[in-house]
Amino acid sequence: MAKLEFSGQHADETVLFVFRQHIIAMRKGFYGLLISFCLGSVPFLIWSSNVKLLWGSLIGLVLGFIILFYHWMIWYFSIFIVTNERIRQNSQRSLFGKSVIDLNLSKVQNISYNIPGFVGEFLNFGTIVLQTIVGDMIINKVSHCERVYDALSDAVHNAGGGQKDKFDNTEIISREE
Repeated sequence: MAKLEFSGQHADETVLFVFRQHIIAMRKGFYGLLISFCLGSVPFLIWSSNVKLLWGSLIGLVLGFIILFYHWMIWYFSIFIVTNERIRQNSQRSLFGKSVIDLNLSKVQNISYNIPGFVGEFLNFGTIVLQTIVGDMIINKVSHCERVYDALSDAVHNAGGGQKDKFDNTEIISREE
C-alpha cells in the first residue's frame, strides 16, 4: 500500500503535483506592514526632538510584522493538490478556519488561463479556470500559470476529462446544387 500524502487520499490515488498562489496573493500583509510602520512613525517625524516617540515606530513595525505573519500563514497553508483523480483546494480562511473543495478531473470540460497584463507577465502569475457542467473553479494569482495550466491539462486528459468530439461517428453529407 502506498504512503498517503494528505488526509482523505484514496489508496490507489497518486499525487501528481502541488501548487499554491503567487506571493502577490499576500499583498495585504505587505500593505499592513507598510501602513502600520508609517503610522507609528508619523509622531516622531512631526516632533523629531522627542526620541521617546521612536517607540511608536517600533510598535508599528512589530504590529506590521504580526499582520504580515498572519497573511503569510494564510498564503502558506492554502494549497492545491492535483492527483490522478481530482484537484483538491485547501484554503486557510483565518487562523482556525479552513475550507476544502474537491473537483473530479474527469468532470472537467474545459481549462483556460489568463495573464492579467504587464504586472502578471512581469511577476509571472495568472488565473486558471476549470469549467465543469455544474460551475467553474477559478484559481486566482497562480504562480507560473502557464506551467500549471500545461500540467493540469495533461492530468485532465489522462483522467478522461476534457471535451469529447461529438462527431466521431457521423458522416457529413454535402449537397450539390
